[in-house]
Amino acid sequence: MEPKPLVIETPSGVVRAFAEPKGDDAVIYTLGGALRGRIHVTGTHHPFEWDQFTALRATFGAVDAMAGLPSADSLPRLSNSTALHTANLVMWDGPYGPEQAGSEIESASGRPVSPKTGETLRAALCAVIQDAARRPDRPRILAASRARDTPALLRFFESSGRASQADIARYERAAQDIRHHARMGRRAAAAWWVAAQWLITQPHPALLLLLADHPGSLARTALTPRGDAAWYEAEADQERRRLKRFTAEAASLRAQMPPRRHLARTPDSGR
Repeated sequence: MEPKPLVIETPSGVVRAFAEPKGDDAVIYTLGGALRGRIHVTGTHHPFEWDQFTALRATFGAVDAMAGLPSADSLPRLSNSTALHTANLVMWDGPYGPEQAGSEIESASGRPVSPKTGETLRAALCAVIQDAARRPDRPRILAASRARDTPALLRFFESSGRASQADIARYERAAQDIRHHARMGRRAAAAWWVAAQWLITQPHPALLLLLADHPGSLARTALTPRGDAAWYEAEADQERRRLKRFTAEAASLRAQMPPRRHLARTPDSGR
């Protein structure tokens, strides 16, 4: 018995999409009717919680947008046109229902996409990802996608964590330097006023030199603008929060990884 197609009403006519699993982590929808081409759907992490694989990503063509470039013959086009198109869409469960975010629909040739064509392609993309969300094998797709993407995500968290640690140290040094120079400036200003009082009561050429504005002088030290130490400290705090999130999400991903299988040792295995 042939599977029933997903029927999609669009401004350009009826589109029929036939779904076929591709491995454990994806589904390919082959388009017929008003559109030709394919749409690839796979699992991905939540856009705001990278350790939670609860979202789906649909991409025009036969491969995932994050995996490579699809072949030209798999990109969707109107049945009466040769213009090929690219786009992707991510859908996840939000607090008030499904939420979506994606790229603009573009022509592979770079030419503008007409409003009618854009609405047709958008309708097909949305209908396909919604259909994939209702599939009984969605949990398997999400689990396989998590297993596929976890190593790359862990590498990302590791490199981002190192960058955050370096940024925290840089911001802290900058804040400390600013506060140090601010203290020196206040001391220089106080000393300048003392010297000015001396000049009034006991004029002397050495005091004029002490009060003059030149590199390294009291006046230059007191008047040199300082940075905002509070800004650098706020940036350091933000990086600490980011590092804490990276660390927690990396630990969560590791906890979700299946345990490694160890081969049982036999008497001959050590020979």
